Amino acid sequence: MIEDLALSFGDRVIFEELGLRVSEGDRIGLIGPNGSGKTTLLRVIAGEQEFDSGTIKRARGTRIGYLPQDIAVAGGKPLLEFVLSSVPGRSDLDDQLAECEAELERASNVDAPDQDVLMALAERIADIHERIDHFEQFFSEHEAVRILAGLGFETADHQRDVAELSGGWQMRAILAGLLFQQPDLLLLDEPTNHLDLPSVAWFGDFLRRYKRSFFLISHDREFLNEQIARVVSLELEGVRSYAGNFDNYVEQRAEEEQILDNQAKNLERKREHLQRFVDRFRYKASKATSVQSRVKQLEKMQDVELYQKRRVMRFSFPPTERTVGEVVRIDHLRKAYGDNVVFSDLSLSVRRGEKIGIIGVNGAGKTTLLKMIAAELAPDAGTINIGTNAKVGYYAQHHADTLDARSTVYDEVSHANPDATPGRVRSILGAFLFSGDDVDKPVRVLSGGERARVALARLMVNPGNLLLMDEPTNHLDLQSSESLAQSLNTFDGTLVFVSHNRSLIRSLASTIWNAEDGDVEEYTGTLDEYMHSSRLRREAMARSAGLADATDADPAAGRIMPGSAAPSRAAARRAGATKDRSGDDVGATALSGAAESEAEKHGGNGADSDRGRGKGSREEERARKRREAELRNKRYKVLGPLRKRVTELEERITALETEQAGRSQELSDPAVYADEQRRDRLLSEFQRGQSKLDELTGRWEVVQEELDRAEAEIAAKEADLHN
Repeated sequence: MIEDLALSFGDRVIFEELGLRVSEGDRIGLIGPNGSGKTTLLRVIAGEQEFDSGTIKRARGTRIGYLPQDIAVAGGKPLLEFVLSSVPGRSDLDDQLAECEAELERASNVDAPDQDVLMALAERIADIHERIDHFEQFFSEHEAVRILAGLGFETADHQRDVAELSGGWQMRAILAGLLFQQPDLLLLDEPTNHLDLPSVAWFGDFLRRYKRSFFLISHDREFLNEQIARVVSLELEGVRSYAGNFDNYVEQRAEEEQILDNQAKNLERKREHLQRFVDRFRYKASKATSVQSRVKQLEKMQDVELYQKRRVMRFSFPPTERTVGEVVRIDHLRKAYGDNVVFSDLSLSVRRGEKIGIIGVNGAGKTTLLKMIAAELAPDAGTINIGTNAKVGYYAQHHADTLDARSTVYDEVSHANPDATPGRVRSILGAFLFSGDDVDKPVRVLSGGERARVALARLMVNPGNLLLMDEPTNHLDLQSSESLAQSLNTFDGTLVFVSHNRSLIRSLASTIWNAEDGDVEEYTGTLDEYMHSSRLRREAMARSAGLADATDADPAAGRIMPGSAAPSRAAARRAGATKDRSGDDVGATALSGAAESEAEKHGGNGADSDRGRGKGSREEERARKRREAELRNKRYKVLGPLRKRVTELEERITALETEQAGRSQELSDPAVYADEQRRDRLLSEFQRGQSKLDELTGRWEVVQEELDRAEAEIAAKEADLHN
């Protein structure tokens, strides 16, 4: 529990009379713009930041785990040992056991061992073993290995010294240790910044099952919504707490602002009414008492304090110069780092106006590919051709490395385009929340979020018409991330970006590139469509690999579950080729049957025709009927299940629409908003219902499209057979 906490850095007040209570099992999302004090508050709770006044009370024995954004890891331990030893007390027990065993050996090697001493040492060793068994039960090596695998580490990494890992993988190692410890209070500051999409999905599943309390800072709206049940918001008027997830917070905040606005308007109307009475009857003796009463009312009336509006990063891209249709052409690209071949023979194309989201596990080559397109990195072989009139703008993932720490904010942006006027530079900086003396700050004193905004402003002053962006939302707060997505949606050029932020990918990407196994799979469609297609493809791969059914496929994530057969992409291509060849065979047979039918039509009927055709004709007729039966069977086996799925989805959609209509009717009743619990319950149910309705509608569209396509294919083959 935090009471009356105050903290200032020089003249800047961070917290003043801050009060906050954290209960067991609280799932708290900590929100606020960059610089509002989110990270500072976590550091205060973790005991890493002193404060000026106030108190922090912790329940006795409370264990706190803190994942900061910036880390420093000392080497000397293999990865697996690093995770296992992160549990407080385990290393102490190992030391105690070794010490007792050494004492026992010394006591046993004397000429006349003291049996009482030996017995006491044996009892101590037994007690330590019992405590170690307790640790093994709750903190087993198997659990540590499972966590490491979920965060993307391979078995070969377990014996690597943590100091050998890159900064992003060291962050994962620390996160693995924290998850293994299972502290009573987990403090997570942008934990997904260094995770790829599969690791984010695994981490999200882990966190949903986590029974203890946590604070979560995240710029990914979707991830935040999935995990939290309470929002602590650092607002200009102070710290506020709201029930529900981030979307619930936005709704409740808007309701509060509307209520305050209405109260202010009502107060102003009442003040005007009283003032008119006073002005009208001020000099009438008969109204003196009434006038004085109203004057006193006016003096006692207090203004309604409206919420102050925070400045939010807002900018728009200027129209870009038109390029040729093919903006980027990649042919037979190869890139390797020593024995690690990232791409062996990659060919891709980027068309004008496309917005391509690159996804894939860490190490698959996403950043490498973007750097090569930006000419920041040379390929080992192959070519990358940038189209005529295409002008590249590149936003690096580690943008801090591209900024001159000695330069001022203004100089850093103006140097990116010497032709830009001072007015334009200052206008762009203002859009990125740098104004007044802020523009003269040296880059070295800026926070991570401020540096990210400088890098974006530098890109904006000279944007080009081909934007390459690597993790553009890292280090931005949630509102800035969403503002960036809105701005990029208005960009009329071509965009290729790497991101683990599902909200950003869903908002922007019209095409998905999935980097995997030294190749890039291209899918024209949204992230949700890609995941659905991936799930269907893997189910088909599982069936083609000889599995009895597709139950080993994970329907939610579109990936094969551990322990199941996971056919390679080459196997999928072979399966697809076999399927295509099978389709060709059916088509050829159908055409053959059609030709035979045509010959039969012109060859007469009755006994003469039978004699004319002979035995061969009767066999051809039987073959034709057999093919008809096969098509009928295919119609039953293929179309039947699809039609059943369409009907089931339509019934579920209809039922859910009815439920949503009822909830909407309840929410239109003003009395609902007087009961906070009822309001929150209805809003939460309506939101979940709408999300489910969107999901079901999307699934219905996909299945209906499959059904239409299958019906058209079978109808075409039947028509060929009977023509």
